[in-house]
Amino acid sequence: MRRAAAATTTTTTARMAAEELRQASAAAATAEASAPPPPAAAAAAAGSRWAKVWPPALRWIPTSTDRIIAAEKRLLSVVKTRYVQERVNIGSAPPGSKVRWFRSSSDEPRFINTVTFDSEENAPTLVLVHGYGASQGFFFRNFDALANRFRVIAIDQLGWGGSSRPDFTCKSTEETEAWFIDSFEEWRKARNLTNFILLGHSFGGYVAAKYALQHPEHVQHLILVGPAGFTSETEHSSEWLTKFRATWKGMLMNHLWESNFTPQRIVRGLGPWGPGLVQRYTSARFGSHSTGELLSDHESQLLTDYIYHTLAAKASGELCLKHIFAFGAFARKPLLQCASDWKVPTTFIYGQQDWMNYQGAQQARKDMKVPCEIIRVPQAGHFVFIDNPSGFHSAVFYGCRKILSGDGEEGLTLPDGLISA
Repeated sequence: MRRAAAATTTTTTARMAAEELRQASAAAATAEASAPPPPAAAAAAAGSRWAKVWPPALRWIPTSTDRIIAAEKRLLSVVKTRYVQERVNIGSAPPGSKVRWFRSSSDEPRFINTVTFDSEENAPTLVLVHGYGASQGFFFRNFDALANRFRVIAIDQLGWGGSSRPDFTCKSTEETEAWFIDSFEEWRKARNLTNFILLGHSFGGYVAAKYALQHPEHVQHLILVGPAGFTSETEHSSEWLTKFRATWKGMLMNHLWESNFTPQRIVRGLGPWGPGLVQRYTSARFGSHSTGELLSDHESQLLTDYIYHTLAAKASGELCLKHIFAFGAFARKPLLQCASDWKVPTTFIYGQQDWMNYQGAQQARKDMKVPCEIIRVPQAGHFVFIDNPSGFHSAVFYGCRKILSGDGEEGLTLPDGLISA
């Protein structure tokens, strides 16, 4: 029967963050200079009642929640395992929460977009949480293999992908963390889940770790894939970053960061030219600049379409950036400071070319009082699960070998090619 740390942020991290912001600023300036201004009616349509009467082809930003879900369905058409897509109601006001995601002009309930894949009857549950600027569809190359061993559930975090996108009103790091942690907990309650394996990538790894620190009773095993947010700037000072901040470019980048300027704003600002920008990014990151298995033309086309619609939709969860990280991608409340409080066995997975440095996980492991492993996957960068799917799957299966064996025995040696750090 079937049924439906990660990383010490090094100078390389700071340089990449600054370079990404520099490119974003340059792209925005180019777009402003070269693209014609949006028609008044079309600009007014975005985010207003007129968006409902303008046909998609005439909207300045040609996307909507329905189009996100449609793009998701097209992307998941390459997956062979059957699945169920649903929008899980998480209510409008979790009792006792300080979070502001339910405070808006209406008391309408919020929803978490969820896909659940068919699995063997007693397979352990694996919950996947995406990173910043991504959505659950980024795991499209992994669902089939993982569903052979787990009951796989993937979600779009609140404010991302096909989930509800409330106005982002958080004003502090604490409120912003609560936005994601409390909404995930309400989703868990709605799905009546417990004793599950929680996997988070990048910023999703930060959220997964923070959730496991608050609710360890529900998490059987934690898998952090290239996680962000382990160190603060004071814990890892960078002479290069200090000098860069003193330049006019550095001051501009820092201002953009503190102003919550996001890459998504560029995509929206380009209007109907946005898909072209996303196409160039997808081709570069997962094509000519990929470190592992290249996407097919069909996969690239489907992923580009999906990424565009998830990025161009209403700004919501993306606005967490400045509250969670300082300029240079340094955590304001770093996970490294919580390592001694860890209560859940943890597996770290990094691509060998990941710009997130695995040495941060090594430092955290010294203070952990629970089992902790660090695995590096060859021929892979930060999106290890897209770059080298087979290596990523081997790392996940190895990390969960005690759970999968059913008898608590190790049962496996580290698969060939993987590196223990």
